[in-house]
Amino acid sequence: MPDTPKMPHGLDAHNRQDQALTSASQRPGMAGLPQMLGRAVVSLSQHSLAAVGLAVTAALLLGLSQPGLRAVVESHTLGWLQGRQEARTEVHTTDNNAELPEALTRTTASEPSALTGEQAAVAEWIAKRYRIALEPVSRLVLEAWSIGPRAGLEPTLILAVAAVESAFNPFAQGSGGAKGLMQVVAHAHLEKFEPLGGLRAAFDPVSNLRVGALVLKESIAEAGSVEGGLLAYMGAYSTSQQPGYPQRVLGEQSQLQQAAHKAQATQKSAQDTAQDRAQTLAQAPRGAPIH
Repeated sequence: MPDTPKMPHGLDAHNRQDQALTSASQRPGMAGLPQMLGRAVVSLSQHSLAAVGLAVTAALLLGLSQPGLRAVVESHTLGWLQGRQEARTEVHTTDNNAELPEALTRTTASEPSALTGEQAAVAEWIAKRYRIALEPVSRLVLEAWSIGPRAGLEPTLILAVAAVESAFNPFAQGSGGAKGLMQVVAHAHLEKFEPLGGLRAAFDPVSNLRVGALVLKESIAEAGSVEGGLLAYMGAYSTSQQPGYPQRVLGEQSQLQQAAHKAQATQKSAQDTAQDRAQTLAQAPRGAPIH
């Protein structure tokens, strides 16, 4: 057989180099490996999130399809929402109340049934004389009986000053800045009105009565007598300026005291009658008729 012609050594080497380059070009290059890894990670993440979403959805559908479990979830959810609403409402209400002065949150009327016998008699006398409602008068009478002993003043004296000063008109406006029930010069006693709500509290009857009683107490202590204190309360230190003012106040107080004493006498008489009847019943022979 004829011998196969042999390639020259240089041409054979060149062909082998071309084949190597062709094989290398057909394999993925090292430069594209990071991009391929990135795409694989993204694809895996998408599939994992989808799997988690499907699992959560399936769990919700399974749970909500069971009435007992659904009722528990609804109950807890509703309770949480209601708790949140109540907490917000409570905070809002507390903040609003903290901002309100005492004069705006206090009731300025009371039931007459809350008064004692003498207090009720005084309240009724004032209500009839000045033609005003009994409930707000009852509140003022209770306040006078509360602050009177603490200030060392007769409750009827405090009420008598209010009667002469404003005829129990809580919105009265006098000269020189005098305001309210006891015609207190509010700007001169701002420190006393501050805890009660400031200058506007001068037109609150209970606040005005409290401050007026304090001013009256200081005036009497400074003057050394009730008559002198009444003149000082009016800002008149000379009897020629207000000659009849103390007498008017004391005359009003006398009528209030008479109403209170009459009620006390009536109450004592009723108590004595009840006591006598009880004693008679105790002393009567058993079986004897009682008339």
